[in-house]
Amino acid sequence: MNQPRKQRYGSLDSYVIDAGQAQTPAALVILCHGYGAPGSDLVGIAGEWAETLGESAERFRFIFPIAPHSLDELGLPSGRAWWMLNMARMMDAIQAQQFDELHHETPPGLEESRRALSQLVNAAREELAEQRGCDVDAIRFALGGFSQGAMLAMDTALRGPIPAPELLIQFSGSVVCQSEWTESLSRLQKTRVYQSHGTQDPILPFQSAERLRDLLLAADVDLEFHPFFGPHTIDGEAIASTAIALQQLLAPPSHGNTAP
Repeated sequence: MNQPRKQRYGSLDSYVIDAGQAQTPAALVILCHGYGAPGSDLVGIAGEWAETLGESAERFRFIFPIAPHSLDELGLPSGRAWWMLNMARMMDAIQAQQFDELHHETPPGLEESRRALSQLVNAAREELAEQRGCDVDAIRFALGGFSQGAMLAMDTALRGPIPAPELLIQFSGSVVCQSEWTESLSRLQKTRVYQSHGTQDPILPFQSAERLRDLLLAADVDLEFHPFFGPHTIDGEAIASTAIALQQLLAPPSHGNTAP
């Protein structure tokens, strides 16, 4: 596997890995890190996916966008955020187990990050289409993230000016903008969604994952839901299962959802 390189798409710097040495990738995987993490936080997942994918890993380009906001002033050197958080309010909600207000609001800065991620998705697809000499509509892609990055990926898939991804990955995500998301879930009728969440998560409690799961199921979205005993993290089964799901990006396009 090639070493990560830095590349800018629109307004976002990213780490980019072409898994293959000799061929142009056929599909894109775009994965957004969580709040407070460095931009390189999830880069190692590409190698873990490649171990499961085997030779087919060479057909993927992995892109790990770096969130626009620095958290240096908050004492998190190299930490980044897709939007800023009111940590005192967040901790109060966690202690009181009251998340309804947070689930329904639009976080300040979400719209700007949605636009930036949409620009990245479109630019990356156009770049790969040019390199492959094909129409941009032939470029299949997965979009996802962890924690705050998962929420941004969901919001962008639902409300961004991009095509719906073939695969949407939700590692330890939650619900924001619930009314707007509910109205837009029909966009995911041809998208497979993978959601994982630790039942002992102290940051985004499991009930928030259940809220997201229930929204998706109510809209008849093709969802694979993986609860696991653990904290705010990505477990090994989630890595293995998403690697298997990525294989579907290399298959001929279908005309409808497949059964989970």
